[in-house]
Amino acid sequence: MTTITTSGNTATIAGALRRLYFIRFGFAVVWAAVVALTASAVSPLVAVLLVLYPVFDLAAAVVDHRATRSTRPAALLYVNMALSLLAAVALGFAATSGTSAVLVVWGLWALTAGAVQLIVGLTRRGLGGQWPMIISGGISVLAGFGFILMSSGSSPSLVGLAGYATLGGIFFLVSAIRLGRTAKAGTR
Repeated sequence: MTTITTSGNTATIAGALRRLYFIRFGFAVVWAAVVALTASAVSPLVAVLLVLYPVFDLAAAVVDHRATRSTRPAALLYVNMALSLLAAVALGFAATSGTSAVLVVWGLWALTAGAVQLIVGLTRRGLGGQWPMIISGGISVLAGFGFILMSSGSSPSLVGLAGYATLGGIFFLVSAIRLGRTAKAGTR
């Protein structure tokens, strides 16, 4: 099944996704560094950071949707947007209840959004550069379960979120680099 009709369209979409993925990589790495340095407890700063991540994900999904309107995963991007919005709101409330509540909400979001990312990556295989997104989606599902399990441990910690974001950022970087080939192929 092909979801892109012309090579020029494919190159345009690949270029737009490439730029978006580079931005997502940069955001994830900076966010992770700040969380790693500040997340020993749920402070007001950490609460803002927790809400900021899914808000950024929501904004990125909007940009992704605008860049890829002609492709099939539009409905899935709407689902991702809804999940990110719901996660932002839920994390705002969970932050007032402590680390365990945050880990449960983050875990549920990672699990569901990871499943969506996995499916979107599979539907975009023809663009190239999607295997990192497919793998990342699968890892996100597993990490979601891990965060939920971690929430009931004897000493739950938010620092693991920094590692999760960093790994996700690395997958965006790899995908952006791989999409470069597709974007350049359309300009020749």
